[in-house]
Amino acid sequence: MKKAKTILAGVAIAALTSCGALGTSGSGSGVGDILGSVLGAVTNGQTIGNVLSSVIGLDKPSQADLIGTWKYRQPGVAFTSENLLAKAGGEVAATTAKEKLSTYYSSLGISSSNTYLQFTQDGQFAGKVDGKTISGTYTYDPDKCLITMKTLLFSMPAYAKKTTGGMSILFESKKLLTVLQAVSAISGNQTLSTIGDLSKNYDGIRLGFDMTR
Repeated sequence: MKKAKTILAGVAIAALTSCGALGTSGSGSGVGDILGSVLGAVTNGQTIGNVLSSVIGLDKPSQADLIGTWKYRQPGVAFTSENLLAKAGGEVAATTAKEKLSTYYSSLGISSSNTYLQFTQDGQFAGKVDGKTISGTYTYDPDKCLITMKTLLFSMPAYAKKTTGGMSILFESKKLLTVLQAVSAISGNQTLSTIGDLSKNYDGIRLGFDMTR
């Protein structure tokens, strides 16, 4: 484990020095603060576990795994690349994104009591987001972990990912915005605009919902 921590810490340093400290520029003290955060995160045992299991496609759900009702548990964030630099340095960015999403979801009223998805064997799905009903049909590509959900109003490409607590349903940020805008009818809401900005700051991640049965 010590060796793994050392390797990940080294990778984090390399990521910072090669890509501008996760996109932050400015004084040396700012870089030092970010470096300290990265080193603290990648040498934490729980985060190391996250780093090794936070990639879409690493453990692919089957269609049978999707069947059932999934209730919102917390914001979901996962990487799109298995590149070790993205996993080590990006875990800090993903944790920050999850914290911000938690605040935004709360402001929109999203909770475990009003947000869920149900998938059936015959290709139908139904559910609620913030208490607003959605339903339609879906197809699933297990090789890409891609769920394509179609409603009368819009199509939602989403990614499925197994988690220790259940399943993550994740979107590209623009598609997540589409879902939230459609169900909330507040497309000008500043919260939704801010969610869109997350993708500009955190490349290579998908955003959405961690769900449990």
